[in-house]
Amino acid sequence: MLVLRVVVFLLLLLIGAAFATAFVTRNRRWLFFAGQITCWGVIFVLVFLAFYLFERLVIVV
Repeated sequence: MLVLRVVVFLLLLLIGAAFATAFVTRNRRWLFFAGQITCWGVIFVLVFLAFYLFERLVIVV
């Protein structure tokens, strides 16, 4: 779970930096980049949690 926390922290840092850059430069491509990072980050977290849940279920059986 430490890996998940580190990845989520880095994703939030990257998304915040993209929004700050979009605000400063008024360039919309940074907002698009932040949206892509958010989408792929959510997908990564869901896959990671699915594997974690699967591991827990296999240990029980």
